[in-house]
Amino acid sequence: MCRIYGYFNAVASPNEMKRVGALQRHGGPDRTGLSRAPGWGLGSNRLAVIDLDGGIQPYEIEGRISAVFNGEIYNHDALRDRLRKRGHRFADRCDGAIIPALYEEYGEKFTDHLDGMYAIALLDLRERPKLLLVTDHMGMKPLYYRWDAVDRSLRFSSEIPALLGFEGLGTGVWGPGLDAYLASKTPFGEQTMFQEIKVLPAATTLRCTLGEAPEALHRPHATAQVPDDADRAAELVRDTLRTEVGRLLVADVPVAVITSGGLDSSLVTALAAERGPVHSFNIAYRGTWPFEERHFARQAAEHAHAVYHQVELDPATLPDLVEDVVWHLGQPNADPITVSTYALFAAVREAGFKVALTGDAADEVFGGYARMHAAHESAPAGPWYERYLDALAVVPAARRHSLYTDDYRLLVQDVPPIPAAALDRLRHGEGTVLKRITDFELAHRLPAYHLRRVDHLSMAHSVESRLPFCQPSVTSLGRALPDRLRIGGGKVKRTLYGAAAGLVPDAVHQRVKQPFTLPVTAMLAPGSPLWEMARDTLATGRLRPAGRLDPHAVDALFRTQELRPDDTTALTIWALMTYEVWQDQFQGSAGLVGAGAAS
Repeated sequence: MCRIYGYFNAVASPNEMKRVGALQRHGGPDRTGLSRAPGWGLGSNRLAVIDLDGGIQPYEIEGRISAVFNGEIYNHDALRDRLRKRGHRFADRCDGAIIPALYEEYGEKFTDHLDGMYAIALLDLRERPKLLLVTDHMGMKPLYYRWDAVDRSLRFSSEIPALLGFEGLGTGVWGPGLDAYLASKTPFGEQTMFQEIKVLPAATTLRCTLGEAPEALHRPHATAQVPDDADRAAELVRDTLRTEVGRLLVADVPVAVITSGGLDSSLVTALAAERGPVHSFNIAYRGTWPFEERHFARQAAEHAHAVYHQVELDPATLPDLVEDVVWHLGQPNADPITVSTYALFAAVREAGFKVALTGDAADEVFGGYARMHAAHESAPAGPWYERYLDALAVVPAARRHSLYTDDYRLLVQDVPPIPAAALDRLRHGEGTVLKRITDFELAHRLPAYHLRRVDHLSMAHSVESRLPFCQPSVTSLGRALPDRLRIGGGKVKRTLYGAAAGLVPDAVHQRVKQPFTLPVTAMLAPGSPLWEMARDTLATGRLRPAGRLDPHAVDALFRTQELRPDDTTALTIWALMTYEVWQDQFQGSAGLVGAGAAS
């Protein structure tokens, strides 16, 4: 696991590269690797997880092929054996060391052989030089880049603040970004909140040949066959998950599990504990709050005979944590769970763990969200599309524009807040409504909203998150399930609940699903530290210069929250506060920027 960065067909001084690397060293504090030549440079910050003394990057083959790598390749031993039989030699057993040899054998199809999570930058100096930027099938390891069409140069990094360390890379805001953010809680698609910065989609190879514009090649997702019988399907999913959890526990450093108290993480905890003693971490909030889940997490850990670690977050520390979280994410994410995630992984690292397994992505893969259930149930007889999109948003579309100034409302009126092509496939694509929603969430919402959050906020503390539910063998099964084995009879995630039967406590298996998040509606109360921070951050004098938010509309939110608090109002205040913190950190008091093009 590492952080990577570099440039192609550009110029960067040694000090510039050191600055970029230093800005994301928290994600790879164990070793820095750097290689430069006229026109290109590759760098990495390593978090040593496999072969602790090896892993010297960039990995190279005689100056012809060089690569830097962030992630984990779970089948690296099998690939290394195969490549050795073809005459390749390796200096160590680090997983990323096989990448140049694999590319030499298979060319750009080398990704077909990789099983894992990864972001790779590979430089091929044979014949006409080219740089490949590659992401895994789910987008678990983000990669941000800036392409300059004038001088045909490209710069990239694992994190946005590090990318901004390159000289001449502007911090201008993408004009429609606020509207996109409030419509989906973080921008979907390739466009980030910065006008000049894009994020590489999942399952994508970006080929940049010297002197030419980049070309994006998108790889198809894996397919599978599943039994049509509910019991047999559940057994197959359980067996597949058991295998993947076992594979993801392999490391040369201690491995923990995250146990929220819900079905997904409790199942991962149970399967991990089958392999031997395991440490389980849960986060809760000091005091008495709604939606308390720690007792479910403790039951799941005790049922699995795991060593249970209860982390407590003091709500008084939230303002300081928000600042740190926004910086590490590089752009706003409206889910208050970001603060909990950041604090949780800090505790995991403090306890001596470099790797943690989580239950993320099960809801997207197996159909676990209430919005999926509502759309699936209503689609045959009535409208579902607008309600589904409103469920994704911070604030429903009908109310969102009332928060804006007239100028900003005019700026965004013709720009779709979610990429238009994605919305068209969601509404009119092939397959059932549930299948289209699943494809949309896996391709757009999951990487943008969940996976980048987990990656950035775990690596902020030098912890590698591993996600069994994102493994191709698991996601292909989830995609292949017929609708009735995913949602039906008033139940969600039917096959996954079947797979978990007997492995998790009955109290966890039978409980009503609820989101794992910060109880922000209760915490955002007059006089609390969070309230004072929000009031200060969203003060009229601070909002007017940017020209996007109507101060009177924002003041009305505070009056509503004070007198009649509700979840939507509280989340809107939180989201706007987070946006303003981001703007203070990265743009200062930047004014309106042109609308640009929606990706």
